Amino acid sequence: MLLSQRDANGLPRATTLRILWARLKEHPLARLGPGLITGVADDDPSGIATYSQAGAQFGLNMLWTMPLAFPLMAAIQSMCARIGRVTGKGLAANIKTTFPPAILYGVVLLLLVANILNIAADVAAMGEVAELVSGFNRHLMTLFFVVGTLLLQVFVPYHRYVFFLKWLTLSLLAYAAVLFTVHVPWGQVALRTVWPHFTPNSEAATVVVGVFGTTISPYLFFWQASEEVEDMHSHRGSKALVRDKGAAGPELRRIRWDTWSGMFYSDITAYFIILATAVTLNAAGVKDIETAAQAASALRPLAGNFAFMVFALGILGVGLIGVPVLAGSAAYALSETMGWKSGLERKATDARGFYGVIAVSVLAGLVIQYSPINPMKALFWSAVINGVVAVPLMVVIILLASKKSVMGAYTASRTLVILGWIATAVMGAAAVRMFMPG
Repeated sequence: MLLSQRDANGLPRATTLRILWARLKEHPLARLGPGLITGVADDDPSGIATYSQAGAQFGLNMLWTMPLAFPLMAAIQSMCARIGRVTGKGLAANIKTTFPPAILYGVVLLLLVANILNIAADVAAMGEVAELVSGFNRHLMTLFFVVGTLLLQVFVPYHRYVFFLKWLTLSLLAYAAVLFTVHVPWGQVALRTVWPHFTPNSEAATVVVGVFGTTISPYLFFWQASEEVEDMHSHRGSKALVRDKGAAGPELRRIRWDTWSGMFYSDITAYFIILATAVTLNAAGVKDIETAAQAASALRPLAGNFAFMVFALGILGVGLIGVPVLAGSAAYALSETMGWKSGLERKATDARGFYGVIAVSVLAGLVIQYSPINPMKALFWSAVINGVVAVPLMVVIILLASKKSVMGAYTASRTLVILGWIATAVMGAAAVRMFMPG
């Protein structure tokens, strides 16, 4: 009945909706690819908790970590994207054909465990924030988010699902909006970004380890490589670049722009989160933050209801991206390892193993909410496992991206490789420091 009515211009509403839909699909945001979604997924609720703790505990003196992390994370993610688009296979599939099975099985097993623990921490944070905003029971809200994200991944085709994920990335703008509600000493911000002032003790080292471990995470490596493959299959006639040299130039330029802009969006948002909590929580003497929801709640008396609401809704928005990415990356990795059919574009009946991993990962994260396991402890162990997995996996990624036998004429540039090795060294030092006492 409503669709038969006409709008103010005399056009049928159905026609107006089709025109609006077509315009949305042509919007520059809609044309961005896996790099944008991967970048936003990096700032998931557990990541927000880490950045909030950095800002609350050390004020402006942890802002320097983000400018340093940006080129390192972008280089690694660029190599992952290139591997997927050039070979037409995901990261696990390339490791399977290039390295001994023990490397693949060890990495994928640890990735599965880390992702499930990370999902548990994320959905717990989403439920807690939803309770703060709506007043409904947190466990009920957690169940709602888990079931909702699971149904979307299983029953909505990739080309439609990813379209809405891209628009959901706008939720990160919430953290820039928070800064308009508080006083920011921009001169001090600029100074401390390039010249921090803190004692390099074990507490500071732990926070730095947490920030880099959250920013450069293994699940993002698998996700972005596989989403390049998904994007390739979603465009009729597209082939792996090793078999389609004519498309290589435009596609590699797209990957470079998409990935570096997506990682910049992620990085600047993390910078804003550290800054927002530094000028509010740290300035008020609140220096101990364990969850993203606690950070949002602490903002209310200091910066007002608007800042609280914006911060909280941002957590929910990025959680709706982060949880599917965590579950999806695990599903891609295990499916490629086992030789199962995989892909969010496939129907559930055509890729039972792939969707089974997604379902088990998300539901296992939900079960942890009702177990004696503390979600924040789950997050800690997830960070430990990611720290263990990241370094050897980054070595593997650099070697894959540099091999002509894998990449043909499209091996990674010397700049990317150098940045990749620096990132590996930084993450290696972080991992070593994580296991050092004191």
